[in-house]
Amino acid sequence: MKTAITTILRGKERDFNRRFTQLCSHYRYEPVACTPRSGWEKGQVEHQVKFVRSRFFTPRRRAKTLKALNESLQGECLDWAQSHRHPELKDRTIWQVFEAERSALISLPSPFDGYAERIVRVSSTALVSFDRNRYSVDCRAVGQVVQLRSYANQIVVLHEGQVISEHTRQFGRDRMIFDPWHYLPVLKRKPGALRNGAPFKDCYLPRAFQRVRQRMRHYTDADRQFVDVLASVPVYGLEDVTNACDAALISDAVSRDVILNLLSRSADPHSAEAMDIPAHLQLSDPPISDCGRYDQFRKEVTHASG
Repeated sequence: MKTAITTILRGKERDFNRRFTQLCSHYRYEPVACTPRSGWEKGQVEHQVKFVRSRFFTPRRRAKTLKALNESLQGECLDWAQSHRHPELKDRTIWQVFEAERSALISLPSPFDGYAERIVRVSSTALVSFDRNRYSVDCRAVGQVVQLRSYANQIVVLHEGQVISEHTRQFGRDRMIFDPWHYLPVLKRKPGALRNGAPFKDCYLPRAFQRVRQRMRHYTDADRQFVDVLASVPVYGLEDVTNACDAALISDAVSRDVILNLLSRSADPHSAEAMDIPAHLQLSDPPISDCGRYDQFRKEVTHASG
């Protein structure tokens, strides 16, 4: 079994691969290998597999997500354990025996981070290939070697210890899965790609963004302005930028500068730390905040000019 064993050694000795060894260590069990092509050594295991397959997977199950499938299976397994007698302790159900043993069992740790990892190189179009499909990554990683982790339902790409891409795993073939935000640095250099680039053809944006883009079309640099608004999302967050777009639309002043100004004003300023002023620098006659002085000054200027 290549998913667990790297090398078959003499007798029962095996060289287990790194990820399988980590799995055993995580759940605290010791694997015991069987002799190749010796099915009689694992008959009880194969009998249990046959039972589970016929009891819980016949007819073939269908589910929209892996989570939904697992929840359905868990419910049926519990129902079966609560309604069937234990094969040895006939006076109790399987569930009752399990409940009696629960206090003696070691509690499970957090779920094992089960993934298969491989090293891949990012293409010139910021894509990585896995299982006949291609997934986008942050375009700043173009040409770099990255770690691709494949889960049962997710693809995660890391570069220098940082996650640069997450996608739902696809099980078809020859598909290209884009995240438009991965190409934002490219848009800053080539705003026209927003109209014709493949990652942006089916890009979903909140309705406020769509209305802002429509209102900006009369500007000669409309693409550049809209890209600058998009570039503010990683800084302020999608919700805050959406609110700023809504505010600009309400005030009927839709432009990049207005939206960025609204974002800047809404950001919480960092409070300055209090300073201890030396005695020789303290003012003997500190100024008084009085805006009325400007009105008085204006009156004096008006009177003098008259």
